[in-house]
Amino acid sequence: MNKLFDDIPADLSEEFFETLASSKYVQIERIVSKGHVSPRVGWYDQERHEFVVLLRGAARLEFEDGSVSELAPGDSLNIVAHRKHRVAWTDKTMETVWLAVHYE
Repeated sequence: MNKLFDDIPADLSEEFFETLASSKYVQIERIVSKGHVSPRVGWYDQERHEFVVLLRGAARLEFEDGSVSELAPGDSLNIVAHRKHRVAWTDKTMETVWLAVHYE
């Protein structure tokens, strides 16, 4: 059994990605951020849909169309394939733990 808040690396100088389960059609991953943001130039433009749940911490996502989503624990968001987005902010004082489901 996996516990999503256990085994978080002490060194989070890089954002942490861990695949929890995957198949040809779906990938489930745990992401841990601590003050991490997307590069200032460019957008994520993913081939698959992404359903994210923020489990701990806080984050802000920005979309190319100018919309913004503020995420707190328990918030979820479905990002359809090719909807350009970026992580604009994550809490610097604590780990932000995401559960991301990438699917077709």
